Amino acid sequence: MSVLTVHYDEKPIYDINIETGFDRLASSFSSLGVTGRRLLVVSDSNVAPYYLEEVKNELSKTGNTVYSFVIPAGEANKNLKTVETIYEYLIINHFDRNDYLVALGGGVVGDMVGYTAATYLRGISFIQVPTTLLAQVDSSIGGKTGVDFNAYKNMIGAFHQPKLVYMNINTLKSCDARMYLSGMGEVIKHGFIKDKAFYEWIKENADKIKSHDEQALLHMIYTSCDIKRRVVENDPKEKGERALLNFGHTLGHSIEKLTNFTLYHGECVILGCVCALNICLNRGLITKEELDDAVSVFSSFGFPLTVERISREDVLRVSKSDKKMDSDKVKFVLLNGIGSSYIDKTVTDEELLAAADTVIR
Repeated sequence: MSVLTVHYDEKPIYDINIETGFDRLASSFSSLGVTGRRLLVVSDSNVAPYYLEEVKNELSKTGNTVYSFVIPAGEANKNLKTVETIYEYLIINHFDRNDYLVALGGGVVGDMVGYTAATYLRGISFIQVPTTLLAQVDSSIGGKTGVDFNAYKNMIGAFHQPKLVYMNINTLKSCDARMYLSGMGEVIKHGFIKDKAFYEWIKENADKIKSHDEQALLHMIYTSCDIKRRVVENDPKEKGERALLNFGHTLGHSIEKLTNFTLYHGECVILGCVCALNICLNRGLITKEELDDAVSVFSSFGFPLTVERISREDVLRVSKSDKKMDSDKVKFVLLNGIGSSYIDKTVTDEELLAAADTVIR
């Protein structure tokens, strides 16, 4: 077991447990001191057949009554209508403010369950049990919750911290290869913005990562989670430094929407990273060799490097509707060399259009 503790105002608020099974889930949850309550495990139609019963059985050892609710899988269902179905189940089964939600699944499940917990009865507690690489290294940590609105990603949400994050890295074996590797978009991003040595380690261990080598995964997930932990501790509600985590996301989110979510989030982040890296190159912030090296790393993990049937003008237009805007200016994240990032509000429309051209075919 590896444990990271997330702090707020220098006080510990929750642990991130990185495990190789679910056998310590009961003891980890019991450390919260919750007994005699109702727990609702919310999962989706992809994940539930693999892990729902095992997780319910483990949590039933804690002296709580465990319920379950399965929602349809996929980004298309990450909306208020789905959240309403969870509200109704909670109401019918008399869940109160002292009961708990459990998010069992990828980022879509974690974001929706977190938002449900933030808003049901003005806020109840929840824990994250992420089952995809992207959710384990990114969305389960930091308390950002939300749903999409008319395909605008995460436009409705709240900050609501979990009480525990419990990840079993062996759930990654049940992900198809594309889903698994798409999570590398967020892992590589963490290296870009904060840790050049970690970025170099990813390059050197690509084959082990792709083959699910357990020790490599434990190190990679721990390091990636630790980078995000440090950032969100410094800026829990994204008033400053936390925006660095959006490297690759501004144009990546535009591409994700314009392709109607046919590409995975991590894939769109990497396309956004290609755009951002080209802006960095044109500004003299990175070298051509560093750009080519990054593209080679993306290729080694099978990321698509181009996208079709969208226009650069639409990419720019949608980026203007992104929640990262500040007084009509894009808060764009750039690199001052690999491993060092900063927020820039001077990126022009012409730069964004030229950057989009690098990935649109």
